Amino acid sequence: MTNTTVTLQIHRFTPRAERERDRARGGSPFAKKSSPFGDSGAASARRRPRGKQWVQEYVVAAGPEDSVLDLLLTIKRTMDPTLAFRYSCGHGMCGSDAVSINGTPNLLCTAMVKDWAKPAGSGPTADDEGFRATGDATTDSDNTAVPGSPIADADGSLGVIELAALPGFPVQRDLVADIDPMLDQIRKLKPYLQADGVLATTSEGKVDVFEYLQNPEQLARYETLTNCIACGVCEGLCPVYAGGDAFIGPAALIWASRFVNDSRDERTAERLEAIDTADGVAACQSVRACTRQCPRGIDVGEEMWQIVAKVRER
Repeated sequence: MTNTTVTLQIHRFTPRAERERDRARGGSPFAKKSSPFGDSGAASARRRPRGKQWVQEYVVAAGPEDSVLDLLLTIKRTMDPTLAFRYSCGHGMCGSDAVSINGTPNLLCTAMVKDWAKPAGSGPTADDEGFRATGDATTDSDNTAVPGSPIADADGSLGVIELAALPGFPVQRDLVADIDPMLDQIRKLKPYLQADGVLATTSEGKVDVFEYLQNPEQLARYETLTNCIACGVCEGLCPVYAGGDAFIGPAALIWASRFVNDSRDERTAERLEAIDTADGVAACQSVRACTRQCPRGIDVGEEMWQIVAKVRER
């Protein structure tokens, strides 16, 4: 068993409907409360659910190679069963466990302690503003940042990790965000193949194939885009997206681009027209923040440029 620990500072939220029950039991008895936090940016002001907001600290036994999801599961199973968070596969494939880690949207299951633990009492970092750090937190004797795992202090602490619900979406409870606005925007753009429905035939008029065949070059145009898992990380990083009303969001545009680039799809003109709106590509400010943390390796910012260019050319 590891002798080192990590302190998790978790922004928690209980909806108003559950406040009376919490008051009756005196709040969660499993963790130390710290001062309440203000606006977390998890939802726009007009959509922010009402309820109780506070920060709880949990000191968890952990090693540098543990994932943040591992730590939350330890808390849930052994310390505080009231803590709410979402996860499914635990391997970076489903995208259901996207949260804000030290101010940066990421997946719990792929975030390692060695990459995210920061010294207690450290000031704001680039991550706090939504930018990915260019190095690890450890330093040498000259206070120069060097790569490597965090070094435990005299008390065995590897540092502090701050967690909050995914920015840009209403909070349902604790680390669980309501991503329905993003999914609704994706659905509006009809994220499925719309081919001509004509099967290839032989010279005798018989059906030749039951598939729409493509060459490798045609596949390469959209294959990477099929990796999108609709986790919402790019939406949480986008400074324009806030629930999908003012901007349809990078996730929906990625799904549109996936079929625009598919040679089998026959609705390219309709798809481009659907996103050529004030809340579509016109709202994209080309900040490219959406690219920074994509867990599936999609260059979201570049795809935004490409789809904007297609809209302008049509």
